Amino acid sequence: MSTFSLSKSSVLKPNISKSYPIVKYGKGVYIYDQENKKYLDGCSGAIVANIGHGVKEIAEIAYNQLSKIAFTYRTQFTNSPLEELGNKITQLSPNLNHIFFSNSGSEATETALRLAIQYWQELGKAKKNIILSRKISYHGVTLGALSMSGSDRRIKFEDILTYKPAIPTPYCYRCPFSKDPETCNLECATAIESVIKEMGSENIAGIIMEPVVGASGGAITPSESYFKIVKKICDKYDILLICDEVMTGLGRTGEWFGINNWNVEPDIIALGKGMSAGYTPISGVLFNQKIYDAIHAGSGIAVYGHTYSGNPGSAAISLGVLNYIESNDLITNVRKNEAIIRKNLNELKNRFEFIGDVRGIGLLWGVELVSNKEKRSPFPRNLNIADIIVDIALEKGLLIYPVKNMINYSEGDAFLIAPPFTITENELEELFNILTDSLLSLEQHILKVEKK
Repeated sequence: MSTFSLSKSSVLKPNISKSYPIVKYGKGVYIYDQENKKYLDGCSGAIVANIGHGVKEIAEIAYNQLSKIAFTYRTQFTNSPLEELGNKITQLSPNLNHIFFSNSGSEATETALRLAIQYWQELGKAKKNIILSRKISYHGVTLGALSMSGSDRRIKFEDILTYKPAIPTPYCYRCPFSKDPETCNLECATAIESVIKEMGSENIAGIIMEPVVGASGGAITPSESYFKIVKKICDKYDILLICDEVMTGLGRTGEWFGINNWNVEPDIIALGKGMSAGYTPISGVLFNQKIYDAIHAGSGIAVYGHTYSGNPGSAAISLGVLNYIESNDLITNVRKNEAIIRKNLNELKNRFEFIGDVRGIGLLWGVELVSNKEKRSPFPRNLNIADIIVDIALEKGLLIYPVKNMINYSEGDAFLIAPPFTITENELEELFNILTDSLLSLEQHILKVEKK
């Protein structure tokens, strides 16, 4: 395998003790390294590459737009690709007819935070400046986004973070209220009201939630009634509902927006990742008319922005990606393949004693790994089981996404399966053949560890 050695690379890697294969090119659902080893991209990179790799139509759109102009600054100009993209996304959205563009998911969720607070400031309610979030969640790596995140990534920065996640997560496999499906009364949703009363609704600007808890929870998917209860509580206490759809937005769950699966209209939606399917950095924040009207009648100023916000090249690429999804009916493909993935993952769950739970929707699925299926006991943290299965799969030519520490930020192992929307039935069969082989190797690894 051709890699940069640590002595030759000046780039800071995620894990500085590792060497990484060098990518040569990608095509469809496959990535090839410099030695032409093929990897099936079973997690779309970081749940990003929704339309697969090497789509020539997108490359041509990028070339044509970048040949026209390099950059326009948002305080001086708007541009046609940006306006067309804004119209496209708002028309697809659940009644959110305004959008602000940024460059990454973290920027989008942090802009959503600021937008919610500004809304109340414009109405003369500046005390409403708290954003509530769930105890298992991930909203980004910048300090504002990390402050809202219920993730082990916050631990080293706890002293300088503004917020602390306070809302229970609808984690049915490990119900925070020790309920089962027969006794559940959706306490994970109704308990939000108690948190609001404790903090005071007059202090709370909004509640931010991922429709499906992805990177920090391994595709934790709420029940059918969950979001309806949440929205009802938000409306009762005059609190904005913010959906972080950086991972779930624009087709990943079998709907243009993940929240559509629950038939709820939020006030704000943060988008990223799939907006460009990896072909350029871009993100956005959708919001409804009442927020726009408050700003328009008040200061009239958007108090946020980044140098590259609204970049015409990125906007053209994003528009091309959305049109590609639409013209190729890829969301139908997502829905069709959901059933195949569900069936195969449940078969693996029945086969392997260390698979405790499978959960998900569309093409976003999580597999939770346990040391004791009956007791749902997590593996000891020092075994790093999530990293082990990811490394085994990588060696065998399959990319999957690790999830760790969803239990009190200290325990828990899972991985995500989230292939591109373009994946075929034959490619899914290949994915599950490699995954099964990888799980067999993990089984042997666990047996060796247990014998020590």
